[in-house]
Amino acid sequence: MEEQGQEELKHTPFTAFHRAMGARMMPFAGFLMPVEYSGITDEHITVRQNAGVFDVSHMGEIWVKGAYALDFLQYVTTNDVSKLYDGKVQYSCLPNGKGGIVDDILVYRFNAEKYLLVVNASNIEKDWQWLNQNNRVGATLENVSDNVAQLAIQGPQAYKILQQLTSVDLKQLAYYTFVESSFAGVPDVIISATGYTGAGGFELYFDKAYAPQMWEAIFQAGQPYGLKPVGLGARDTLRLEMGYCLYGNDIDDTTSPIEAGLSWIVKFAPYKNFIDKDILLYQQKNGVNRKRVGFKMIDKGIPRHDYPIKNSQGEEIGKVTSGTLSPLLREGIGMGYVATAFAQTGQEIFIKIRGKMLKAQIVDMPFVKSGVLVK
Repeated sequence: MEEQGQEELKHTPFTAFHRAMGARMMPFAGFLMPVEYSGITDEHITVRQNAGVFDVSHMGEIWVKGAYALDFLQYVTTNDVSKLYDGKVQYSCLPNGKGGIVDDILVYRFNAEKYLLVVNASNIEKDWQWLNQNNRVGATLENVSDNVAQLAIQGPQAYKILQQLTSVDLKQLAYYTFVESSFAGVPDVIISATGYTGAGGFELYFDKAYAPQMWEAIFQAGQPYGLKPVGLGARDTLRLEMGYCLYGNDIDDTTSPIEAGLSWIVKFAPYKNFIDKDILLYQQKNGVNRKRVGFKMIDKGIPRHDYPIKNSQGEEIGKVTSGTLSPLLREGIGMGYVATAFAQTGQEIFIKIRGKMLKAQIVDMPFVKSGVLVK
């Protein structure tokens, strides 16, 4: 049974397709979204071994244009936008002026005066307000989130399925690059070699008016390959196996990118002055009190968000931010923040699960590499 109050939720252009395919629908970030179809484990393994389609139309899209677009983006993001070239994508974050993270985002460069920001669904309005508030140079901003549909086709067979629908040579599309082209007869589709699964594949952005045409064309092309629709449940377990952060769980306004292990997207170039540069530079030089870590359960148990992490003396040293039973590893895995003294790989920790202290060990991430077990 679907929950009450769903008439207040936003719908993506694919809601009717989800219902027709038997999806279990639930509220997520203000949208009615599919959580699962054939089951989270089945969908997860399908993506790792074959290919799956995710409706990610709930994500937000904001254009940044004009002569001052680069100056603006250099100020509001931590990564070095000047390193981008036309057709290149960059993972970055918006610092919040207090050492925390407004959101983690993707930056797409179309040309020197045209960029697209892809933001998390739950943060669209917050990001929009923040960007406008910090637009000191007069960049042109446009929030087109309500007009853009997005599908992610992920998995080792994604290339073969999608190549049937475009003249673009998808094999030439390097990881974190994109092109804008016709796809399945739909004009001006952004074809992006990105994703949130670690299984390879593409993300497609297009005008929502073409949503039915795109959905039907992709599933028709994917039928011989066993293409399946995949819900948010498997999206979460897939990203967790890769050690990818989920905003609101693993990173938020109270976590710094240095604590979160995202130093690689914080660039301290002399020419780049950005929000929180001094705070983050201090943390980089002097260290932080806690760090995000990955861990595997040694004792049998499934870690969940907010479970306490303890040391061998039973003292609380942190909290779980994400946890699950890995469908590929068939063991409990999780991420969380712990006091820096306990953040070393190999460190034994304990997760308090249903009143019991269960043993776990800090391990390097990702837990799984491109669908192959990490030994």
